[in-house]
Amino acid sequence: MAAGPGATSDTGPAAGAGEEAGEHVKPFTPEKAKEIIMSLEQPAVFCNMVFDWPAQHWTAEHLSEVLPGKRIRFRMGLKSTDTAPQFETACSYAEATLEEFLTWNCGQPHISGPFRDYDHSKFWAYADYKYFVNLFEDKTDIFQDVMWSDFGFPGRNGRESTLWIGSLGAHTPCHLDSYGCNLVFQVQGRKRWHLFPPEDTPFLYPTRIPYEESSVFSKVNVVNPDLKRFPQFRKARRHMVTLSPGQVLFVPRHWWHYVESIDPVTVSVNSWIELEEDHQARVEEAITRTLVCALKTAEDPHNTRAWLNPTEVEETSHEVNCRYLNGAVSAFFDHYRTSKVIEMQALRTNGEELNVHNHMEVGQTGRQNLTLETVKQEAASPFGPDLVPVIQSPEEAPSERGGIFESDGKDFVGKDGEHFGKLHNTKRQRRMSRSENAIVEQVASHGTTAPSQTLISTDDLLDCLVNPQIYCLGHWRKARV
Repeated sequence: MAAGPGATSDTGPAAGAGEEAGEHVKPFTPEKAKEIIMSLEQPAVFCNMVFDWPAQHWTAEHLSEVLPGKRIRFRMGLKSTDTAPQFETACSYAEATLEEFLTWNCGQPHISGPFRDYDHSKFWAYADYKYFVNLFEDKTDIFQDVMWSDFGFPGRNGRESTLWIGSLGAHTPCHLDSYGCNLVFQVQGRKRWHLFPPEDTPFLYPTRIPYEESSVFSKVNVVNPDLKRFPQFRKARRHMVTLSPGQVLFVPRHWWHYVESIDPVTVSVNSWIELEEDHQARVEEAITRTLVCALKTAEDPHNTRAWLNPTEVEETSHEVNCRYLNGAVSAFFDHYRTSKVIEMQALRTNGEELNVHNHMEVGQTGRQNLTLETVKQEAASPFGPDLVPVIQSPEEAPSERGGIFESDGKDFVGKDGEHFGKLHNTKRQRRMSRSENAIVEQVASHGTTAPSQTLISTDDLLDCLVNPQIYCLGHWRKARV
């Protein structure tokens, strides 16, 4: 299959690249790959890293043979061009085998079975978030077909992965993941990724309705935005890439993403990598769960389908949510105390002077302290034919889909010497100042409506709590440490 536009270079590696003594050689050692993943703060595509993975042969046809008769839940969505996002609460669902999915996906008329009510020309199907441990519960040997150890995570395989199988048009609404960073292996077909940096969060109009732990959704349909309702979205900096089979996309923490299948059948495998920041994120998510459930059940205790994402099995009681919150807070401080002792011992061993405030800030980010030598090493860009940065798309009218620029293999370092990565803070500081002004500008953009005419709904209230800072961890730290 031709890679088409996307992360793959038009020219590709030079002939013979990646071969040594007749054998393929991966461009990065596991140690180097992990170093890149833990330091980069922009998306990038790894190439030539999974050519020996057995999972590269996991087409939908192959999986239908591996899982004969296995019924899987498919999310069914409309192939529409509406300006509103098609959230999972607005979709319908069908339980079907992969064989039935493939038959339906051929577009045969008068089909019977679970897809009989879904016209292939009007609907797409998506088996998303399928955890290996549930899908292959009696075939655990297949876990070894996925080898995240090549990226520096020993012992990590399919057990910590999820499977995604979709038809043309299947997509995930724009959202960010509260926990970890993401590695996505494209197996079959191509997917187009629309990504936005964390600093652009105010321009994405975040919401917790529908509620799902670990996901913050955007109110904007980023491929067909309603700019009258969401004018600040014009300021969002879209990064686009088409991920082709054999490539692995790295999505850094808190990057927004909208993902769509652009081939008749797509298969992907991903794994969320835990980060130091997750300890605090779990506290924030526990606060959010407690508030969302308390407010929404008080508003309408019998209508959870309207606000609870289908990925959430059921609403949890206030008592359960409070226990979860207290457990998350205790775990955070236990981890904080342990980390603090280890870091201080390391500093004393190295004979370094301790700047308590700055060191604690660095410790919370989960990144190692940068010595002058590591600064020099990271100043050299890691990008090249085997690691392609996903760069910002040129300015374009959001309503115009044609001519949208995407990353390709030639987009490493600009001729002006600009590098990509965590050490180049000038742009990040500028971006932060842009997002800080966004809330004020959003208020101004809605200034035509008199306050007396505006009714604040429960959902409006919850929008203020996307990243709850009501309980300050810094205050708790002083009280408990």
